[in-house]
Amino acid sequence: MKMARSEVFVGIDVSLDKLDVALWPSGEVFQVPQDDQGHQALAERLKPLGPKVVGLEATGGYEREVLTALLQAGLTVRRVNGWRVRRFAQACGRLAKNDKIDAQMIARFVAAIPDRPVQPNLQAGQLAELVTTRRQLSDDLTRARNQAAHASQTLVKTLARRRIDHLKADIQALDQAIAQFIAQDPVMAHKNQLLQSVPCVGPVFAHTLLALMPELGQLTSRQAAALLGVAPMNRDSGLSRGEAHITGGRASVRCVLYMATLSALRCNPLVKTFYQRLRADGKPPKLAIVAAMRKLIVTLNAMVRDNVPWRSIAA
Repeated sequence: MKMARSEVFVGIDVSLDKLDVALWPSGEVFQVPQDDQGHQALAERLKPLGPKVVGLEATGGYEREVLTALLQAGLTVRRVNGWRVRRFAQACGRLAKNDKIDAQMIARFVAAIPDRPVQPNLQAGQLAELVTTRRQLSDDLTRARNQAAHASQTLVKTLARRRIDHLKADIQALDQAIAQFIAQDPVMAHKNQLLQSVPCVGPVFAHTLLALMPELGQLTSRQAAALLGVAPMNRDSGLSRGEAHITGGRASVRCVLYMATLSALRCNPLVKTFYQRLRADGKPPKLAIVAAMRKLIVTLNAMVRDNVPWRSIAA
C-alpha cells in the first residue's frame, strides 16, 4: 500500500535583501535573494512540494512582492503576526532568535495554528500601496504643520510651510490616483459607492477599507470586529471574572474607523442613537465609543455582504 505524502508547511523570514525559507517537518532551511529572480526561483522550488500553507511575516511592505509571486504561482499563503510567532516560539522553548530560527518558527506556527489564507487579490494590494503612501504623507503633513505652528526660528517656519505646500500637492495627486484606480474596477467601484452611501463614511475611510480590509463582506460580525481589534476579549479564570478588553487588530484601519465613528456620533442616526443609549445606561464614554466603532464596522460588513445601500438600512 502506498503511503500518503506528509503535508509540507513553509515559513519565510523576510529581510531587505534576502529571504530565509524553512520547511516543516523536514527542517530544511535555505536562502534566496529578495528580488524578482529570487521570488521566481522560490516559487518554482516550492510548487512541486505542494505545501499546504506558506507563512510569511508582515514586515511593513517588504513582503508584498514575494507574496504576490507566490499567489501567482497558485500557492496558499498566510501573513502571520510577528508578535504571535514570537510568543509561540517561547512556548516551544526556542528562546534564541535569528533569521533562520524565525523562518523555522513561522513554518511550525502555520502548521499548528490554523487561520485564513491571503486571498489572491492583487488589485487590493496595489491599492494598498497608494493608500498607505497617502497615510504616511498625511502623518508628515501633521508634523510639518505642528512645526510651522510652534517653531521659534523664522527659517524653520519657512521650511515647514514650504514642505506643507509640497505635501498637500502630493496628497492631492494620490487622491486622484486612488479615485481613478477604484473607478477602473467595477467591483471596487460598486463597493466604494455602497460604503460612501453611509453618513460619516468619506473617501479616505472607504478607500482604506477597500485597500486594507478587502475581506469586508466575507466575514461574520465577530470576525469583522476582531479583525480591527474592536471585539471585547474575555479575561476569566476559574471563578474570577475580569473585564473584557479589546486587543490586536489592524491598527491602520482602526485609526480611520475611530475618526469616522466620531463623525457618526454627530451625523449617523443609527450609530448616534446606539451611542446615546449606552451612555444613558451608564457606560463610560471610551467603552461606548469602542462599541460604536464595532457597530459601524459590523454594519458596513453586512452592507457589502448583502449588497444593500445605506438608505435601505436606514429606512
